[in-house]
Amino acid sequence: MIYGIGTDICDLRRIARTLDRKSQRFAEKVLGPHEIEVFRDRLARVETRGVAYLASRFSAKEAFSKAIGLGMRMPMTWRACEIVKAPSGKPEIRLHGALAEWFTARGLSAHVSITDETDYAAAFVVVECREAHGG
Repeated sequence: MIYGIGTDICDLRRIARTLDRKSQRFAEKVLGPHEIEVFRDRLARVETRGVAYLASRFSAKEAFSKAIGLGMRMPMTWRACEIVKAPSGKPEIRLHGALAEWFTARGLSAHVSITDETDYAAAFVVVECREAHGG
């Protein structure tokens, strides 16, 4: 049963301007431990790839927060939600701490799709409830 659906689009130019103004503090606020390593590696190799990575993760977290119906309110935080790659390359959502506990207690699972182009990154998230739950 579908619990919620969320979508988001992000302007890469806006993310690049924010990085210029705030250095990597913005990335450190948005990205979880695994993501920040990938971001720094990509940014060091090709700056535009780093910006696209950050924007796609920002977009996916916004979409996820909408799909679970919390927005950016506790227990949903930027760093408690990470978008990681499965060995197959498929993006997956990895949750930490109170958010992981909240999500598991409701019997939820999530599916995420992300994409980016020259100027935009977008994400779509579907959250399912494994069984009928009043949540």
